[in-house]
Amino acid sequence: MGSRYPLTNTQSATPRFTVGCDHHGWWVVHDRLGRVGGLFASEAAALHFADEESNHDVCAVCRAPAGKCVELDGITAVAVRTTSLRRYA
Repeated sequence: MGSRYPLTNTQSATPRFTVGCDHHGWWVVHDRLGRVGGLFASEAAALHFADEESNHDVCAVCRAPAGKCVELDGITAVAVRTTSLRRYA
């Protein structure tokens, strides 16, 4: 599945969606336009979401290089606080 999606730095045009892991190791879909995206349980789920949102346009989805973090502009930090509160409350 991963070979279908090019790495970020191999595309000449800027893809809309980038799929990769954040600094916690969670799978993230980052939308360059800021309209959709989120945290996912697996790489397959994240790629499926991005593929559906891009109407199956392979050029619109890229896979971040291994070791490069993909963040959601503060969403990850909010998710950590919410999870921590639920776990220890």
